[in-house]
Amino acid sequence: MKRGLLSLAILSFAAQAAVAWARPPVVVELFTAQGCATCDKANSYVAALADQKGVLPLTLSVDYWDYLGWKDTFARPEFADRQRAYARRFGVAEVFTPQVVVDGRSQTAAVKPDAIDALVRAARSAPSDPPQMRWHGTDFVAVGGGRRPHGGAGVWLIRYDPREAATDVKDGDNRGHKVAERNVVAQLVRLGAWRGRPVLLKLPPAPQDGLKTVVLVQGDNGGKILGVLGPQG
Repeated sequence: MKRGLLSLAILSFAAQAAVAWARPPVVVELFTAQGCATCDKANSYVAALADQKGVLPLTLSVDYWDYLGWKDTFARPEFADRQRAYARRFGVAEVFTPQVVVDGRSQTAAVKPDAIDALVRAARSAPSDPPQMRWHGTDFVAVGGGRRPHGGAGVWLIRYDPREAATDVKDGDNRGHKVAERNVVAQLVRLGAWRGRPVLLKLPPAPQDGLKTVVLVQGDNGGKILGVLGPQG
């Protein structure tokens, strides 16, 4: 069954090889925490990027500040693991919040909106040759062929809540404050490898209703984002 679906996906790509594909949105990943006293302005600024055409902000809550007294309600260990991969790639001595990573190409402390804007502008003008990507029903994603990335690449599923989430923090540095966040990531899963050849991959079920789904093709070990499909949902 899966082999037949992959054959259909390849034929679909071949039939539309001459179609011009839109440039993927710029992906802005914010690493933040509800217990981070300096993250409030970064949360607000990155949330506002959701209204900007051609930009996809994603809020990833990390858990390494939980020991300060407040356990982040959205944090997942895999989000901190993703940030650590970026830290190794960019030569950052240690992970921190708030941090922004743009298209897997560059990073900055997220306390200065001008710095974020500059990275977004640079990402928009960077050369781009994304692989063709398509949904197949609600259960599969197809990624077409392309130049094989040096060092390998993976296909990542991200599901996030597009609504604003407001959390009453009852302990730690933000005790008594309401922390507002948008596009909060609820699921991050590596679906499989991409080696420059067409591949069809099955999507896992969503952990909750009301989430948007995007799929990224990204260089391994915190590499550049090569393609974006979505959001869907």
